[in-house]
Amino acid sequence: MTDQNNRMRTLLSADRPVPPSRVANVMTFAWRALLKIKHMPEQVFDVVVTPVMFTVLFTYLFGGALAGSAGAYLQFLLPGILVQTVMFTSIYLGFTLNTDLSKGIYDRFKSMPIWRLSPIAGAMTGDIARYSISAAIVFVIGFGLGYRTEAGITGIVASIVLLNVFALGFSWIFTLISLVVRTPSTVMTLGWLVLMPMTFVSNVYVDPATMPGWLQSLVAVNPVSHVTTAIRGLMAGAADIGEIGLALASPLAVAAVCAPIAVRLYNRER
Repeated sequence: MTDQNNRMRTLLSADRPVPPSRVANVMTFAWRALLKIKHMPEQVFDVVVTPVMFTVLFTYLFGGALAGSAGAYLQFLLPGILVQTVMFTSIYLGFTLNTDLSKGIYDRFKSMPIWRLSPIAGAMTGDIARYSISAAIVFVIGFGLGYRTEAGITGIVASIVLLNVFALGFSWIFTLISLVVRTPSTVMTLGWLVLMPMTFVSNVYVDPATMPGWLQSLVAVNPVSHVTTAIRGLMAGAADIGEIGLALASPLAVAAVCAPIAVRLYNRER
């Protein structure tokens, strides 16, 4: 009994390890999000193949008809393809979150001595790398096909930063969906129902001046149109503060509405 008491006193008197900070928690889960690509190679397919396919096909299929030449259309199209690519990539946050929830992995995370929201914050941080890689691939393909920017590396970096902010804001929609529905396939289905109208009813592919009036009104209020216009300005060396402000307003509004609801749903007892 005396030995046991001595051991207890020794354990209680020993220095306890310092728990990891919130930043360390977030970075650990960010690394976990990147490692998931190894186990879900279809994400690599979307990140790598989809930008190449859309950039090349749209440029050569529609370039001559819409702009007179593939080169002229590429100058108009590439900023829109950047937005489309990053938006399509953002859906995987909700997909992977729902997959983990359905397997009970997040219940295990909640029982660990870590910052409670670090799994979600880490997943979003890891997605910044995927968004940036997707955008870089589009730039490489675009430059290979003849795209040129007046703003140089400054415009490229500013465009990628704006794209990341935009995608992170809208990824809260898919986070919220993943916490409401039961299966990852439902997240994908609902996600595409959100993304497809937003992407195609915009100024990504064509100038809305040729559209009917009611459709022009929809394009004018579409956040995808705002961020596409802002990036075209950044890449042309004619950045417009007003357009950049409009491009940032919508993702911030989405995050302000969806994030509190998503956090509340995440913290509920499952």
